[in-house]
Amino acid sequence: MNTFSFSPAVATLTYERVVEQIEMAITSGAIQPGEHLPSERELMVQFSVSRPTIREALRVLQSRGLVESKPGARGGPRVLEPSADALTKSFVTLARLSTLRVADLVQFRMVLDSSACRLAAALHDDAQLAAMRSAVERMEENVGTDPAAFARADVDFHAAVWEASGNALLTLCGQAVADATVSLITQQLADSGAAETTEAASAALDREVFEAIAAREGVLAGELARRAIHDRYRSFLPDAAAAGLGALLG
Repeated sequence: MNTFSFSPAVATLTYERVVEQIEMAITSGAIQPGEHLPSERELMVQFSVSRPTIREALRVLQSRGLVESKPGARGGPRVLEPSADALTKSFVTLARLSTLRVADLVQFRMVLDSSACRLAAALHDDAQLAAMRSAVERMEENVGTDPAAFARADVDFHAAVWEASGNALLTLCGQAVADATVSLITQQLADSGAAETTEAASAALDREVFEAIAAREGVLAGELARRAIHDRYRSFLPDAAAAGLGALLG
């Protein structure tokens, strides 16, 4: 006889039902980014629930990056544009809880960046290429002189590549993984005292990636992108954890 037993059924919490309906309205496009939800009082009436229930539902929606609440704003919380912020927080939390290794994030970023570069090489337009060129030039100009400006230019370069890939999901995941990786390794980089050397090497590799994209050499651009991520983060990872990174190199 099967010894498996079921647990007692638990009723769905009321606030979860509120979350489901509002989330469906947002994801279906019934409520557009930039629009406001009804006020708390109106939501209480529409859902026939208490104020604490509405506030708990809004807290969940805010944690998922779907809405934001600002004191004194007219109407209820504002619906946000799609963002990588919530996904970034999830990656960082998983890594800090040791559920996800930093090496896994770096390896995933190698895969994402390589694919984005291959697509960008085939699909970019003149404006997107100009944005990439501008970002690389700003990286080169700020090596060893302005770390903040260098970092902004670095972010702008990859954002331009992801946009040129034409894939919204690749852009979202790429941004989230990049932000999470930087968040987790930034202090190690600062403590190593090798920031300027790393900046120079990163700028040089991104210049090569850019030139390959500009020449529409997708395979080469993808290989260079994987190498750029590998070389930037390899030294901050244990040898055993970094073995999977090397396996992705051409």
